[in-house]
Amino acid sequence: MASNQKQKKPAKVRPAGLPTREQVMDFIADADTPAGKREIAKAFGLKGQEKIALKALLKDMADEGLIDIGPARAFHKMGGVPKVTVLRIVDVDDMVLIATPERWEAEGQPAPRLRVVERGKRGALTIGDRILARTEEAGRGWIAHPMKKLAKASEELLGVVEEMADGKLWLRPVDKRIRKDTPISDAGEARPGDLVLAEPHGRPPRISARVTDILGDPFAPRSFSLIAIHKHGIPHVFPERVEEEALAVASLPLHADKREDLRHLPIVAIDPVDARDHDDAVWAAPDEDEANPGGYKAIVAIADVSYYVRPGSALDKEARKRGNSVYFPDLVVPMLPHQLSSDMCSLRAGEDRAAMACHLTINAQGKVTAWRFTRAVIRVAAVLAYEDAQAAIDGTKDNGLLEPALKPLWACWALLRKARQARDPLALDLPERRVVLDEMGKIVSVAVRERLDAHMLIEDYMIAANVAAAKALEAKKAPVMYRVHEPPSRDKLVALKDYLATFDISFALGQVVKPSTFNQLIAKIGEAEEKPQIMEMILRSQTQAYYAPQNMGHFGLALGSYAHFTSPIRRYADLLVHRALVGAYGLELPAPKGKDVPDRSSLSQDDYENMGRVGEMISGHERRAMEAERETIDRYVAAYLAAHVGEVMPARITGVQNFGFFATVEGLGGDGLVPVSTMGAEHFFYDEAGKALQGVESGDRYTVGQRLELRLAEADPINGSLRFELPDSPAPRGGPVKRDRTRPGIKRGRPTNIRHMGSKRGKHKR
Repeated sequence: MASNQKQKKPAKVRPAGLPTREQVMDFIADADTPAGKREIAKAFGLKGQEKIALKALLKDMADEGLIDIGPARAFHKMGGVPKVTVLRIVDVDDMVLIATPERWEAEGQPAPRLRVVERGKRGALTIGDRILARTEEAGRGWIAHPMKKLAKASEELLGVVEEMADGKLWLRPVDKRIRKDTPISDAGEARPGDLVLAEPHGRPPRISARVTDILGDPFAPRSFSLIAIHKHGIPHVFPERVEEEALAVASLPLHADKREDLRHLPIVAIDPVDARDHDDAVWAAPDEDEANPGGYKAIVAIADVSYYVRPGSALDKEARKRGNSVYFPDLVVPMLPHQLSSDMCSLRAGEDRAAMACHLTINAQGKVTAWRFTRAVIRVAAVLAYEDAQAAIDGTKDNGLLEPALKPLWACWALLRKARQARDPLALDLPERRVVLDEMGKIVSVAVRERLDAHMLIEDYMIAANVAAAKALEAKKAPVMYRVHEPPSRDKLVALKDYLATFDISFALGQVVKPSTFNQLIAKIGEAEEKPQIMEMILRSQTQAYYAPQNMGHFGLALGSYAHFTSPIRRYADLLVHRALVGAYGLELPAPKGKDVPDRSSLSQDDYENMGRVGEMISGHERRAMEAERETIDRYVAAYLAAHVGEVMPARITGVQNFGFFATVEGLGGDGLVPVSTMGAEHFFYDEAGKALQGVESGDRYTVGQRLELRLAEADPINGSLRFELPDSPAPRGGPVKRDRTRPGIKRGRPTNIRHMGSKRGKHKR
């Protein structure tokens, strides 16, 4: 009976005695596993003096350029790749990940580019990841089969060069999670104070750094963003081919005669005052249809990015590689080149623009009863800042669009708000920090953005359009890139239940948990002192949203079907949804003439087949962007606070561990530690369930969400870290603490004045 299983190759019968050069080369090429000296000796039955002769032969072959030695001292053909080696993923070609050997020492030969072939469940590998892989030559190239994803500990080091009193140079890391500095063995042209990239050398514990790139002054304008870009491996330079293609497609005709003409409507874009692009605009008016008394018609017009960025194009491949735009206080790393993101795809006032229009019919109860999608041409009447639109509605600032545009928008939103209240989505409004810089890049202020009705209005119109896009595609049984937010896991709910028990608040695990469950809990607490810390823990119990072609609903918004449709300039997921709508509803326009770009703007076969994989990739890119943006703001906050070291300021506890608690400055942000070792000689219990430290003698309790006064002890702009002390601790002398390698740091491990208290004991103590 025939078998589908791969048959193992029969072992070759090898002659006894020292092999020839050709025999060694054949063995290395045919071996299924890395071939080292031991494996070669065993294969040819070598013993004693023959092994010594083999060693000399292998050395001669290496000197002659026939073979090279790789990891684990395994030999491979010179110019080839070891059978098992460490690779770094450096690119994405269509949906194929491309990797290169982490070490490549073949002089005069470029490092090979290996196609990564993933089997079974894909691990969401992405650019920058390191893998241990089995390699093989296939056709005219190489392929790699991942065996294991490796930690990033041995990646390039990013830090600032510091000179010690003895003249030695050390690398101070920019990542606040790395607590140790690294001695520099080769500084190259770098000087003290330079921000540099370096490679780690040696083996633990004797690791040193060799500087590879000098990035400049870490305090110069844009350097904080540059740190995040390099640290997270964010692509920030567009290839020349992509820039050229952007210029070419920017001149594509609008085909206004084949689009719905909406230029007569007073459509407005309402955005942040510092917005770099404008990809959405809105319009509303009372519905004149007698069948919809008290209802409204609304249009959410979105930049028609799919018309310009077509499947399989260079622009498309680069956009998919980036996944999203990344926004820093001083610059934006766009998903698309500026010719599109801030020009032809940006809905500028008074200019004709291609748009995908979502037409909504809304009844008097705020329910969206009908929708349709068209490709349109629009002319935005005005681009308004949130604050200006709000001021016009409030009557504190004149605006000629108040009657024709803004009042109808607000009246229609009043209906959408009814539906939102009936849905009762999760109501956790979190403050958003805004860093304001002057023209020289110097920090002017760090403040929390004010939450206006204008913000919520745009948010509700966008949600309505996103839901309509998902349901419109479902109606055609077309693929959807859903925005998924799953309910909290049982483990998270158990932890929340234990935490609430420390406040004598019951939380039933047997109930069907909905967003309204948490809203009712918050309402029951009222304005009690513990409200902030309980809201903080509810937030931590939530799962992280992601993109996927399988619909699992959106828990936080209390929606059964939800996709992202409203920001295709800055999110690749939205671009896929636009393409799906073009295909599902026959919205294709005439193919471009005389342009070297794909004919179609609807989903390609490649898009269809790789929705799951793309969802994993762009979800990972989104998390990368969020972390980079947050870290950069933390660095700006630390730089802003560096002038206030020694001052006492209002703070809020964000986390508690057995070694101390973390706090953030109210209204500013940033994250800093109050080490328990600085909290006096008193002993503390660590209440794990209540996420609190409690003094044995005083009964003082420090718990998540608690507001208190703290003194800023240190502020480090390089890594964005802060350190606080209780106000009655001894004040630091002379302002900021100067870094001194002889100064003892915080001891690792459990402090001597701490006792651990598990969940049961914590509950009893409370």
